[in-house]
Amino acid sequence: MHCVSRKYSVMMVSFCQGALLLSLAAAMAVYADTKVDCGPDFVTLMWTESRPQADTSLLRLGNCFPTSFSAGEAYFYVDLTDCNFRRLVTGDALVYSNDLTYVASADSYNLAFTHPVVCAYERPKDWYATIYDPVFKTYSLGDLQFNIGLMNDDFSGPAESTRFPLGSIIPIMASVVQETHQPLLLLLEECVAATTPELYPESTMYPIISNKGCLLESVSSRSKFEPRQKSSEIRLSLQTFTFAMGEEVFIHCKLLAWDPNGLDSTKKACHFVEGHGWELLDNLAQSNLCDCCESKCKSRRQRSVASEKHGMVHKAVIGPFTITDVNS
Repeated sequence: MHCVSRKYSVMMVSFCQGALLLSLAAAMAVYADTKVDCGPDFVTLMWTESRPQADTSLLRLGNCFPTSFSAGEAYFYVDLTDCNFRRLVTGDALVYSNDLTYVASADSYNLAFTHPVVCAYERPKDWYATIYDPVFKTYSLGDLQFNIGLMNDDFSGPAESTRFPLGSIIPIMASVVQETHQPLLLLLEECVAATTPELYPESTMYPIISNKGCLLESVSSRSKFEPRQKSSEIRLSLQTFTFAMGEEVFIHCKLLAWDPNGLDSTKKACHFVEGHGWELLDNLAQSNLCDCCESKCKSRRQRSVASEKHGMVHKAVIGPFTITDVNS
């Protein structure tokens, strides 16, 4: 780890000789070489792993996944306003803190860990804390707001068209806005296509995701879950299918915000990869949770009132959009 000397980015300048930096460095040195760079409004972190068989894709900075990773390295480039960074004003300093965590599977030889990441900045002379003005907002469930929609090809913005030729990819992104909750993992528990904005017993439906998070369309098409950027988002590349050609189509989904450490056969995101079989999006080492996608997925845990507090379910609708025949 290094302290950045740039004027606008002073990585723990006042702590460089203190216990905070020493304890952080001592803890991290056991596993890896780590470099943190605090920019004016962003942070970069490079983690170079030394432990054998460690999966760097399982590192998290707050609720953010690595921007990129390889067999021995994980790289994060994130905004200070993202990833659940905490801000503290102390005297002449603005301090942003977060936690770097390693989420190990139950059968892993590598233990899970949590390390602090801190950036301290000189407080601008003309900076004052915003006066707290309590505003009550209406959320979908409690203080969680669920969002889902059609996106452009690189998921950087909304779709530019609602007409998709047969065989093309429909990018879909869902997210949950977390105001006061601990980090949550967003899952798509079920999605079906229909020709109506509401589902009725007589509605003609086309299953896309079922069996508690199994992407059925991935078995016979290029449909897949994309690697996560944040635990609170999930991205789906859905290849268009032969259903209600030329008509308005709606996708009805059941979204689940869940404890990231509470995955089981009924709380998962699974897709089929040719040559590999069913794979778990969030941890390949636990892909056995997807084995039930060919049968019936049931939880081994007894459902209880306490377990329900780990997550919330919300129903949402995407559309309308139209699937067009490329020959028409």
